[in-house]
Amino acid sequence: MGDVDAWLWWLVAAAGLGIPLVVTAMPEFGMFAVGALAGAVVAGLGAGVVAQVLVFVIVSVALIAVVRPIAYRHQRQRPELRSGVDALKGKQAVVLERVDGGEGGRIKLAGEIWSARALEDGRVFDPGQQVDVVEIDGATAVVM
Repeated sequence: MGDVDAWLWWLVAAAGLGIPLVVTAMPEFGMFAVGALAGAVVAGLGAGVVAQVLVFVIVSVALIAVVRPIAYRHQRQRPELRSGVDALKGKQAVVLERVDGGEGGRIKLAGEIWSARALEDGRVFDPGQQVDVVEIDGATAVVM
């Protein structure tokens, strides 16, 4: 097996390892494919079979040891999907009727009209002002 044949076989191996990566979505196959590409580069530079296999193993193991834990950590961190009244916390609203800490008032929040009261007792919001929703207390939005 000549040098040209060796790097070509490594490329075939890389492609062969890329197929299960796409079919199974297992990133380990991609890491082995990158290792095979590294083996192809070493073969193309004229290194022997032992050096090619060593580079393949070192690159593949290094990728698995470094990239795999990072990938799994990101996979476990799902974005928090809030729904219902939880999704309204932190949204901005427009005051329709004067809002204060006592009697409250009305706001337009997410296209709907809500009763609202100010978070702080002494605080007053006039019609047209933008407010932030801090929490939902029953059917009342608490704003600041």
